[in-house]
Amino acid sequence: MAVNLHSRIASRVLLKVAQQSYHNENDLFAFASEQAWEDWFTAQQTLRVDITAVKTAPVRNVGFAALRVKDAICDRLRAVTGARPNIDTATPDVRVFVFLSATECTLYLDTTGEALFKRGWRLDKGAAPLRENLAAGILRLSGWTPAVPLYDPMCGSGTFIIEAAQMALGLAAGGERHFAFEKLQSYDMSAWPMLKAAAFEAQQIARSQHSELNIFGSDISGDMLVKAQANLERAGLRQLWLKQVDACAMVAPTETPGIIVANPPYGERVEVRGQAPRARGQGHEMQTGRRDQNEFFRDVQPDEASAEFFRAFGDALKQRFTGWQAFVLTSDRGLPGQMRLRAAKRTPLFNGPIECRLFRFDLVMGSMRERRSDEE
Repeated sequence: MAVNLHSRIASRVLLKVAQQSYHNENDLFAFASEQAWEDWFTAQQTLRVDITAVKTAPVRNVGFAALRVKDAICDRLRAVTGARPNIDTATPDVRVFVFLSATECTLYLDTTGEALFKRGWRLDKGAAPLRENLAAGILRLSGWTPAVPLYDPMCGSGTFIIEAAQMALGLAAGGERHFAFEKLQSYDMSAWPMLKAAAFEAQQIARSQHSELNIFGSDISGDMLVKAQANLERAGLRQLWLKQVDACAMVAPTETPGIIVANPPYGERVEVRGQAPRARGQGHEMQTGRRDQNEFFRDVQPDEASAEFFRAFGDALKQRFTGWQAFVLTSDRGLPGQMRLRAAKRTPLFNGPIECRLFRFDLVMGSMRERRSDEE
């Protein structure tokens, strides 16, 4: 319960029910039939079974294996209670996960429900927003602490700054949502209200505090800043420093060097969801819609306008943020060259299905070319 409520990094929390060796789908049926599912949920609740298997798993078809486990669970409940649960693949009350190795089958119950990156506060978002748990993970990777200034110059709907503010104030990540374990029969019904009450009390205390947070956000789009402010309010946060400004014209919000985090627009992340990205460098938003392959190719292979934007963005970092560290998430591995900055570190990450790189730039005066000449 506490992990679901407080974890900012996890995607899902699974409860291990049982594990056993197997050789075929009949073994899976027998194994699932032996489990006392009636202790966890009733036949009046809807069910979904998900399965993951390694390539060497001794099953003919993964879908058929999942069907056998589902049938075993339903047959068990019918034998014990006289009724079978209905199947709901969209919003089930109970979700069972099956993992098949080459020799072992492990059964899990989902205690989370909707993935944990869905905090419960987001209503307003931009195209293909950064997942909240990924944003929290990037903040951890950056080494940021609340005493260090944090600035997101492309804050969009506010994911980075909201995660950072909640971390700084000690707020529970899942304080605004419900979880799947609340529908299970065997969870501790006395402990959960106490955990929720403590999280609510922490939120009330945070709302009454008046200390300034060293967290800053800006975006070229005024519409996105309106969405960011609405999300801040739903997340239980007071107003943070937000400013409408092009990232190429940004200036450091504090004299003390800190950490910059940014998730700049890139073609792939919006194409996956069938939406067009904002043209930040031009000071307006592109219309949402389906794009043809040629247009998408031009996003992956940046045109002169986007190349000019990233050159200007890199110049702004070098000239106005000396002593800062910048962490930039992108699917474009050539971004450091476009920004004319040398990456001190690059970390592979996934934003949903999209493979990205988190580049760390240690900002000093001068261009990448000048530093290379000095080293030679």
